[in-house]
Amino acid sequence: MRADRDPRAVLREAGLRPKKSFGQHFLVSEAIARSIARACVPDAEMGRTRVVEIGAGTGMLTRLLAQRAQELVAIERDRELVPLLAHELVGTRTRVLEADAASVDFTTLWPARSPDCPRVICGNLPYSITGLLLRRVVDNAEAIDRAVFMVQEEVAQRLTAPPGTKQRGALTMFVGAVFEVHRLMRVPAGAFHPRPEVTSAVVELVTLRPSRARATATFRALVHRAFQARRKTLRNAWAGLAGNAEELQRAAQRASISLDARGETLEVESFARMADELMEDELSALP
Repeated sequence: MRADRDPRAVLREAGLRPKKSFGQHFLVSEAIARSIARACVPDAEMGRTRVVEIGAGTGMLTRLLAQRAQELVAIERDRELVPLLAHELVGTRTRVLEADAASVDFTTLWPARSPDCPRVICGNLPYSITGLLLRRVVDNAEAIDRAVFMVQEEVAQRLTAPPGTKQRGALTMFVGAVFEVHRLMRVPAGAFHPRPEVTSAVVELVTLRPSRARATATFRALVHRAFQARRKTLRNAWAGLAGNAEELQRAAQRASISLDARGETLEVESFARMADELMEDELSALP
């Protein structure tokens, strides 16, 4: 098993080309692949981390992960690439799974969670389903310890946007509620084959225990309302979420939030406090 197998050579030898319908852009930079592999499985965790890779492609990153992980599941939907992957990974603790990452339940691919065996999900996320896959890892954050994803530069900016910036939005809040987000590196278009029209970035999502917010319907409503009407103050954006304007004001005061502010200025914890106050009011109103 060679760690330096260029995807272009693998495809050429197999008589294959990248499929536009799958949005395939293969990482060809070995240096970047090695950096991603170390982020997925740091030296201190070598030999005991369980990894699921989304979109293994020709196996450039997969081969490096196989050298570091205790167990590895490589998911690939392109059935022409699956036998190539299986051949490349013979002799490693890797299971190649032909499946669509948009529908596979990756939480079933690991044994029960153990603090001694970190569980990691990683991959170069197809642009068309990045939002869907991020929602799925948010919904299943308790099942993993870390995620390392290649995403569009624009998505990375939204995930890490500080308060008061235009990039800050609902995605920032929902991901930030359960993960500590770190931007690891910028990846130029020239690092891929074929070359995409956008710049990419690698982000690390480290699961927070406990989380910053509970994913309740009230929390989701507060976030969605705040960013669906970004130019509105919270007083107007959140109108109707409490029994009346006075109740909304009292809940905001208890949560230490100014209703004259806008959603992009708030931290995740502020939305969480407001959700708790509104839910407490609902419980108090029950007969």
